[in-house]
Amino acid sequence: MRDGLTFDTGALVALERRSARARKIVERAVELKVRITVPAVVVTEWWRGRTDVRDHIVDAVRVEPLSERVAKLAGEALAAVRGATAVDAIVMASAAQRGD
Repeated sequence: MRDGLTFDTGALVALERRSARARKIVERAVELKVRITVPAVVVTEWWRGRTDVRDHIVDAVRVEPLSERVAKLAGEALAAVRGATAVDAIVMASAAQRGD
């Protein structure tokens, strides 16, 4: 496994729905001390009000603020990849800068 994982909105939805596969990924990451990063924009796309489950998920990951560097990388990705969304481009740029 790599040094880090970057989760997108789908991963947070899967965790919220208590997907066995998603839980196993998190459990294994914790066991191996692998950092799980979630770009802040992903939390924006996913969050629909506070619940205990959502709080637990956010507490278990590192929420990464959007930096100027990541924003610019994401903008370049949007220019290069037809049909990409801003959130997807930010997730990709966030992961790429760490090698996730």
